[in-house]
Amino acid sequence: MADWLTPAGEAAVLVTVARAEGSVPREAGTHMLVTASGQFDTIGGGHLEHKAFDIAREMIAAQRAGRPVTPHLERFPLGPSLGQCCGGVVWLLFEAVSGGLEEVLAQLDLRRREDSCRITAIDGQAECRLVAEEHKETHIRTDADGRRWLVDPVKAPRAHLVLFGAGHVGAAIVRALAELPCTVTWVDERDAMFPAEVPGNVTIEATDTPEACIDEAPDNASYLVLTHSHALDLQLTEAILRRPKVGWFGLIGSKTKRAQFTSRLEVKGLGTQNMVCPIGLPGIIDKAPAVIAASVAAQLLMVWESQAKD
Repeated sequence: MADWLTPAGEAAVLVTVARAEGSVPREAGTHMLVTASGQFDTIGGGHLEHKAFDIAREMIAAQRAGRPVTPHLERFPLGPSLGQCCGGVVWLLFEAVSGGLEEVLAQLDLRRREDSCRITAIDGQAECRLVAEEHKETHIRTDADGRRWLVDPVKAPRAHLVLFGAGHVGAAIVRALAELPCTVTWVDERDAMFPAEVPGNVTIEATDTPEACIDEAPDNASYLVLTHSHALDLQLTEAILRRPKVGWFGLIGSKTKRAQFTSRLEVKGLGTQNMVCPIGLPGIIDKAPAVIAASVAAQLLMVWESQAKD
């Protein structure tokens, strides 16, 4: 997630969709990092990305030759000049990753879970900094001296999942969510079950009191319960159903398991109408961990995009 934050120590150019009008591949605020050996993330592919890649590589060559490289803003009509069927207009800002921008990217990399906003000069010498201002969208503004600046909010993911269970299915779901716009708290009491390395959007909680992670989760978080123990599943389910402001709750299992849990929880005065069990998209019946993970990841994306519109 957000691979454009990490230039990997080589000459690089950050490409930002500074403005977009009409039908376009990606919205304003989309980023792509181009290095001498490759690229990270995408501004939408096609001829537009090919042209952007060439411009960025020319800037990298100039950097390596010791020539001064200043920010470069270019307008691309997608239909007339590039032959792309979407037909809108995109303005791309090209910035060599050095000096202030390099420092800002390093700070953003450390603050991936916090909202930030960078201000970067379009005209004149390269200048970039983080500011405390709040802005909803990426846009270009002009100061009193006529100098243009890109205002570029870099927002932390809003979706958060608390995932209980470090078995095969849990590990597959963590891998499936690695590059999606979310953060994950991955919980299990069996420390040895966790892999040595996890994606950057994942925090491991190895604890003998997993239900405490329910109380500590942010409001409207999503919960996914798939532990090795039905008794623990039931304990966690009860704690989640008692918690206010739950965004979404999924429990791995069959319709039979749902019926059993429902009968036991109703005795305690808890309804299970908001409990999703079985999990995954309807029609996908393969039980392989990777298939379950793909299905659940798609299900969560649908939930999170719907919540973002509210």
